[in-house]
Amino acid sequence: MALAVCLLFDRPTERVLRRLWQRLEDQGVPTLASHTHRRHVPHLSLAVLRSWDLGTVRAAMEALPDAGPTTVRFDAVAAFRRGRMSLVPAVTSVLTARQERVVEALGASDDVLHKHYAPGVWTPHVTVATRARLDQTPLVLEAVYEIVPLTGTLTHAALIDAGTGAAYPLRHVP
Repeated sequence: MALAVCLLFDRPTERVLRRLWQRLEDQGVPTLASHTHRRHVPHLSLAVLRSWDLGTVRAAMEALPDAGPTTVRFDAVAAFRRGRMSLVPAVTSVLTARQERVVEALGASDDVLHKHYAPGVWTPHVTVATRARLDQTPLVLEAVYEIVPLTGTLTHAALIDAGTGAAYPLRHVP
């Protein structure tokens, strides 16, 4: 499975996002709350690796300087392929530079780094619905429009195994 380098939210923002997931689940829209292993946390992925060695990835991330917390502002929702709907933050030069530093530090080849996380291709997002049907789109939009604009702070980071949900906290925020 994949390993993601994730930025994680402060508690207040995490609560807002989990309530959003629950509202959608209550309306029959699948979210990360019920997806796969059910251990997902609200996050923003900077990189996703298709193959990896945990020790090597951890060392690469720990070697980066602590970039500290960052604030993101959500005022948009995106619909990706296969029914994935996400909150999309305003893309700042700081966020883009952070993502590019992480990818560079990983030194991942094109076949290892998931193609959607290549610098210049990456679309920062926080998944809201995992497999929304077309007729569920209005439900997702209504729920999202009730919480945006939303400003949240990404305060910590972890490596997360997408297959198991295992999280490996990082000492600082890359």
